[in-house]
Amino acid sequence: MIRTPLRPLARILEARRRGENPDAIESENRRLREERAQDRDRLRAEGRLLILAVFFFCAFGIVGARMGLLAASEPMEPRTAISGSPIVAQRADIVDRRGRILATNFSTYALYAQPPLMIDPEGAAEQLVEIFPDLDRERLVKDFTGTRKFLWIKKKISPEQRQAVHDIGDPGLLFGPREMRLYPNGRLAAHVLGGASFGREGVSSAEVIGVAGVEKQFDDFLRDPAQGGKPLELSIDLTVQSALREVLFGGMNLMNAKGAAGILMDVHTGEIVAMASLPDFDPNDRPRPLATGDAGDSPLFNRAVQGVYELGSTFKIFTVAQAMELGLVGPETMVDGDAPMKWGRFTIREFQNKNYGPLLSVSDVIVKSSNVGTAKLALRIGGERQKAFLSKFGVFEPTPVELVEAPGAKPLVPPTWSEIVTITASYGHGFSASPLHLAAAYASLLNGGTRIEPTLLKRDHVPKGERLVSEHVSREAAKMLRDVVLEGTASFGKVPGYDVGGKTGTANKPRRDGRGYYDDKNINTFASVFPAADPKYVLIVSLDEASDNSGEEPRRTAGWTAVPVAAEVIRRTAPLLGLRPEIEPHPASDVSLAAQ
Repeated sequence: MIRTPLRPLARILEARRRGENPDAIESENRRLREERAQDRDRLRAEGRLLILAVFFFCAFGIVGARMGLLAASEPMEPRTAISGSPIVAQRADIVDRRGRILATNFSTYALYAQPPLMIDPEGAAEQLVEIFPDLDRERLVKDFTGTRKFLWIKKKISPEQRQAVHDIGDPGLLFGPREMRLYPNGRLAAHVLGGASFGREGVSSAEVIGVAGVEKQFDDFLRDPAQGGKPLELSIDLTVQSALREVLFGGMNLMNAKGAAGILMDVHTGEIVAMASLPDFDPNDRPRPLATGDAGDSPLFNRAVQGVYELGSTFKIFTVAQAMELGLVGPETMVDGDAPMKWGRFTIREFQNKNYGPLLSVSDVIVKSSNVGTAKLALRIGGERQKAFLSKFGVFEPTPVELVEAPGAKPLVPPTWSEIVTITASYGHGFSASPLHLAAAYASLLNGGTRIEPTLLKRDHVPKGERLVSEHVSREAAKMLRDVVLEGTASFGKVPGYDVGGKTGTANKPRRDGRGYYDDKNINTFASVFPAADPKYVLIVSLDEASDNSGEEPRRTAGWTAVPVAAEVIRRTAPLLGLRPEIEPHPASDVSLAAQ
């Protein structure tokens, strides 16, 4: 480093020659050196300040950008990092075809205890029993004073109960937030919805999972956050469902039945507009399955889907339809109806040993519900063709409806389709199917003859199914069913303003020990269609062990039990479905002319 002396000799000699003071040179040089040092220090400080300013500008810019991003994004609850997958508590709603709530979520709390934090365990136990009478005081005292560090007391409590527990004031009694499943309509559509329960549980949240019905069938959809809370839209109409259940419940009690099932289905789309099974339950307080006895007696048992029964004469229309489709007969073709009919060691009889023969038209076979006439048609068709025809209607396989219970409801079919099976199957005996199988088969036969599959989801289009019978056969079958109501075994099925058609079916229940059938226990079914002239809906009503005791002797046939119940259902639901009644003109004799 080169330093400039403060008193350079050359300048001092020059100053002395000119008579100037040499000390001024030293002062001037000192001043210049100090100014240069100050300039360097100032530049260094300005550089440092510039660096700090750039740093703070970038830092505040990053913080501001992050705050703006958070303000523009969707709010999210912070999650604590834990091992394993987090508990997903949110569950989508279930709504009916008009968007009305069938199942939703409700915020509540769970009550738990941490005994080490409790001040007065015995006093807290005493007061908890007063709030929750179902708790065991001694058990609580033992848990609170023992070695346990944590225990659940109640998984769900009401706001009033929470306040009462809060008033106890013990720091060891704590609350955990919960989201529980709520069914605001109670028992309505209980078997369709099924119910939900808690899966994995934590202190701050619990997993809500489906346990039956559509809740379990669509569990992944309802719990999927990617759906954005989109509700599950069912084909059920809440108003129609309410009317069906109310009438079915009243009819079951009036007819002294132990159980009942009803299904209302759109014949063109396969949408199930209403489906009820009685006895039912409240999914808000789902009962436990029966530990002993017949599972079919449990209120959890869905008779409409899980119950497989011999549905009797309701299947006769399929025998006639197949015979017409094959060109073997027409509606007015005469067939042998002479009863009884002998087949080997078996005797085929009519109801109450009647004889509708010797000859019957094909229409009268259906109207009078002739077992012999139907059997003769089945023999002309042949067992192999008969079984293949019924199989196309889906009555030998579980229904594809969107219920977790449906795959287990497999129809009971004989291992070999012998000639006697051909005869009995022609009038609905010898094999068993569910009321839902019957509803789907009737819809497929009467909608113009194309296969339809039942669904509990709302459809925006009419699916194109396989053709099973011609449109002509479909129309003729509907006319025959209308005649059954006008002239045959379903005369109580008449509903003013609506041309109802249908077929009755009365089948003796098999004994549980497998030794024949009960004489006084029936499954009574009425399979109906309305309007019969232009079918839009199929209604199946089935009563278990029904008996009309209003007369001198009990009447246990479907015509006396299931038919009037179905007629009342149609009278109540047809206007709700948008079907306007047709005003029937008065007879000419009732009209009087006024004089001019």
